[in-house]
Amino acid sequence: MKRNSKLMWLVRAKIRTMQYSYATEKTYVYWIKYFIHFHKLRHPKDMSSEEVNQFLTHLAVTKNVAPATQNQALCALVFLYKQVLEQPLGENSINAVRARTHRNLPVVLSLTEVKRLLGVMNGLPKLIAQVVYGTGLRKSEVHRLRVKDIDFDRSQITVKRGKGNKDRPLPLPEACRDELQKQLEFVKQLHLKDRRENINGVELPYALERKEPNAGKTFAWQWVFPSLRISTDPRTFIIRRHHCHPSVFAKQVKKAVLKAGINKKVTAHAFRHSFATHLLESGADIRTVQELLGHTDVRTTQIYTHVLNRNSSGTLSPLDKL
Repeated sequence: MKRNSKLMWLVRAKIRTMQYSYATEKTYVYWIKYFIHFHKLRHPKDMSSEEVNQFLTHLAVTKNVAPATQNQALCALVFLYKQVLEQPLGENSINAVRARTHRNLPVVLSLTEVKRLLGVMNGLPKLIAQVVYGTGLRKSEVHRLRVKDIDFDRSQITVKRGKGNKDRPLPLPEACRDELQKQLEFVKQLHLKDRRENINGVELPYALERKEPNAGKTFAWQWVFPSLRISTDPRTFIIRRHHCHPSVFAKQVKKAVLKAGINKKVTAHAFRHSFATHLLESGADIRTVQELLGHTDVRTTQIYTHVLNRNSSGTLSPLDKL
């Protein structure tokens, strides 16, 4: 048991050294712990590809997990063996039963549905929805926006350290410029309050935390969408102000969907899907949309071509000919 406890400490340390997100840390730790308990608390160093195959097969056959979930578990175990234990699993050694693959098309809102949805939303949730639909930001990216990332003079929002640790510039939607300026004024007042009460500075990227530890107390580094409550950092246990939790926005979207009477399985991510699809419908080049979304491979972006609001073949249904 002590060996496993030490192992989990090493896993967390390695993840933080490689500057993975806290969400990735939680996910990897969860699957590694699950793997260890599945094999009756045996240490992973005493196991190999055979035990990994057994675990992944269990997930697919007994638990009937989605293919993406099984792949997530595999990624966690590959990380464990390669980065932490330094005994990589052989590429051809994973022969587990795979969960059946099914490629779901993204749920996309029509322009009318977007208007209806935004029409029943208000306050901060509405502003976040406008920013996501207007820029195509991921949920994690919009919540991690800093004051310095918004440039009103150049009408630009810069995503810092997005997925794949890449930066990318995005056009600032004029429709939410005024509300964003009001939001930053609110953030400024909240920041001044924190300084008067000597609250610890906000979380900083790993390197900057060491080089400029006081940067987190400057206005430029404050969250655009901060939490109204002070809480404890789950990694460092420092009491500070974090950005608002993504679940808050997700719950507001769910309520708005019911209120607007939209009969689709709409999540917060649907605004990003709709952004991409509506751009392609308006004639935008797929490479441009790929860059705006931050996709490494254009094939990821091409999924939106399957949900475009047009009949690419130009054929009529036989029913419409009657």
